Amino acid sequence: MIKFIKSIIEDIDSIFDRDPAARNRIEVLLLYPHMKALIAYRIANKLYKKQRFFLARLISNIARHKTGIEIHPGATIGKGLFIDHGMGVVIGETAVVGNNVTMFHGATLGGTGNEKGKRHPTVGDNVTIGSSAKILGNIYIASGTKVGANAVVLHDTNPNSTMVGIPAEEVRKNSKIISMYDYVI
Repeated sequence: MIKFIKSIIEDIDSIFDRDPAARNRIEVLLLYPHMKALIAYRIANKLYKKQRFFLARLISNIARHKTGIEIHPGATIGKGLFIDHGMGVVIGETAVVGNNVTMFHGATLGGTGNEKGKRHPTVGDNVTIGSSAKILGNIYIASGTKVGANAVVLHDTNPNSTMVGIPAEEVRKNSKIISMYDYVI
């Protein structure tokens, strides 16, 4: 129980680095939908690991209806996940999410429908996934990657890359990789 509470406090504290609107821990705990979804996920994940699949999925389903965020109890999620404006976020059963990942509303870590076994993405540490981005299949999103809004990523990425477009490609300028913040349309 102490470990569970400690992980929730760590998740809350990680938000203050990434959300200028966060004012205090109580506000984040009670009013941020992704915190409710993460707490439900952590409970459901424990049950899932004990092969209590129905109860795990029930908790997950209730959380989805309350928050608009769907996290399968079989997913593996690291510390400090921040789902900003989380409505419509989907994290599939075999997805693995690293530490300090930021996801925006509508983002999906999903399968292509063609795979069995590990069929969802693995996301490294310190990754940012933009609004409505789709990351599909058993692929690896390397640490430090930034995925632009509405991008559809279908293949592995390089560390610290910026992916944009449909299908997503690494952003380069004069054959040099550039940051998403340097990319101006």
